[in-house]
Amino acid sequence: MAQEEEIKYFVRISNTDLDGTKSVQIALTGIDGVGRHTAQIIARLAKVDTHATMGKLGEEEVVRIREVVDNYSSLVPPWSLNRPKDIYTGESRHIFGTDVSTTREEDVNLLRKIRCYRGIRHETGQKVRGQRTKSTGRTGATVGVKRKKE
Repeated sequence: MAQEEEIKYFVRISNTDLDGTKSVQIALTGIDGVGRHTAQIIARLAKVDTHATMGKLGEEEVVRIREVVDNYSSLVPPWSLNRPKDIYTGESRHIFGTDVSTTREEDVNLLRKIRCYRGIRHETGQKVRGQRTKSTGRTGATVGVKRKKE
């Protein structure tokens, strides 16, 4: 009989439990801040097959993936990072995990604090990026269209 490989259903990388039943490329997208393209780059830098099942990888391959994720900012060009120029430090870095939501909240709070147009739009709960608001994005008590009185 052929010996079946044991599959690990959870693989822990960057404080995130990844699905061991999915391919490496898809499983890595479970980390916040990692999309499909970034996942493919991580797998290539770690010299791991992107289509291999994550739970069937050996421990040394998982360690290589962890090292690439930890040193991702220094291994790729600056245009490939999700934070090309940090507001506070000025350095280029890539943010993973819970740092993504924390950093986004800090950025929005800074916009509110300096009272710029985008910050005011965030405060009032309106659309921020120039979308139309006359007929779409209605929430709350606004229902339907007012008719002109004859």
